[in-house]
Order: sequence, then C-alpha cells, then structure tokens
Amino acid sequence: MVEKIFHTSFGDIRYWVNAAGEARPWLVFLPGLTADHRLFDKQIEYFEGKYNCLVWDAPAHGGSRPFRLEFYMDQLTEYLHSIFEREGVDRPALIGQSLGGYIAQAYIRRFSGTVRGFVSIDSAPLSRDYFAGGELALLKHAYWIYRPIPWELLVKLGATGTAQSEYGRGLMEGMMRVYSPKEYCELAAHGYKLLSLAVEAHGNREPDCPVLLLCGKKDGAGSSKRYNRAWTKKTGFRLVWLEGAGHNSNTDAPERVNELIEIFIKENSR
Repeated sequence: MVEKIFHTSFGDIRYWVNAAGEARPWLVFLPGLTADHRLFDKQIEYFEGKYNCLVWDAPAHGGSRPFRLEFYMDQLTEYLHSIFEREGVDRPALIGQSLGGYIAQAYIRRFSGTVRGFVSIDSAPLSRDYFAGGELALLKHAYWIYRPIPWELLVKLGATGTAQSEYGRGLMEGMMRVYSPKEYCELAAHGYKLLSLAVEAHGNREPDCPVLLLCGKKDGAGSSKRYNRAWTKKTGFRLVWLEGAGHNSNTDAPERVNELIEIFIKENSR
C-alpha cells in the first residue's frame, strides 16, 4: 500500500492505496470511531493485489492529526469524494465498520448511483426511523460520560468491549494509545455528536445499492445487534451473524469476513 496525503484547511488526511489494475473493482475501507487504518490490516493483507484497495485514517484519527474538530458528515463525504476523484476510484464498494458504516451510508445518499455495494460491519442504519429521540440526545453529550473514567480503565474497557480475540484487543489498545486521554474523549464525543446530527439530517432513506450486513454475535457496543435485527427485518438486506466475534468483528473473525466480502464483490461485479 502506498501512503498518500490529502490537504484540507482543517488538517491533512492520510490514506493508503493499492492499485491492482484498472479493470479490478475498488474496495474502500472505512474504520470506526477512534480506530485507524490498522483496523483493516487483515482485510488489506487478503485483498491487496486482488482488488484495488483504499483505506484511510479519518480526519482527527490516527495519522490524520492534528485536525480541527469542526467537520461534520457532509465534510467527510466531500473529503472522500475528492480523494476518489484524485485516485480514479470508480464505483467503489464501501466497507465500513461502526462509524465507517454511517459515513458510507451518508456518501451513498449524497452521491447516489455511484457505489457498487455497501458492506456494513458492526454498524447500524443511518435512517432516522430506527432511533428514539432520547438516544440521539444522549449522543450529543458523550464527553461527560467518557472524561471521568480513568485512562487505563478506559483503554481496558475500549479493548475488551470491542473485540473478543487477543489480536483484536491488542490492536484496539494500540490504536487508542496514540491519543492523549483528553484528545481521545474529545474525538469520541465529536464522533457521537456528528452521528446524531447526521441521523437527524438523513431522513428515512436506505442505501440505493446492494447491501451486506455483518455483525458479531458477541457485539456488545451500544445497540448494534438490535439495530441490525431491525434493519434486516425492514429492508430484507442479508444479515450474517459472526460466531465468537465482538464489535470489531473483522479483527475477531477475519477469514470469515474476508470470505463474505469477496463473495459479495463477485456477486456485484457482473
């Protein structure tokens, strides 16, 4: 993968690209809140060379720091679109974990008809229909939930709460430790506020492309399992439960996730 930098007025965005060939489909990997590109190491390792791949550190995440916390969903989708234009990314499949899945849905809405397919990994629908008003209100005040927690305890909770495997937990801890405690809490709080506002603005639209839902059977983060049950029931999108996997299920069950992504891409490349 080749590391590249996209400059913005708020800061620089780092992303990585592997070009396997003009005729190959593009896979774009979007990590979740506070995670960085390393979240998809097992996927990049498998798909690099077989497909064109792109993965980013979202603004204010990982190597895309410092970055002013003044961006919202529209800016994120605009940044992605500009990067796609720069790299010649055409009809990508968007593969988003948690917050990355929300970003993917916002992108699909804004740039309707340009996406090959969407794989949601432990994410949830962006449609307003699924959320109670109290849930959205609470998301706007996450800083004061996170900040009083001692840092070492927060790191432990973050690692054990998102992954079941030793690999997944170690990876999450490593990604968390690139931040200072205050920076981490501010980023998490901004991400939840961004999500709440995006849901309110999104309306009741569903993606206009093929969709595959993946969710760890042991995903204990928020209400992911409940949202995914409601999502598949309402839309008929295929939902696959991943045995023994937590919220970062692509790190807990990478072989199965890779297999499902590849089947999905082949089904939607004809």
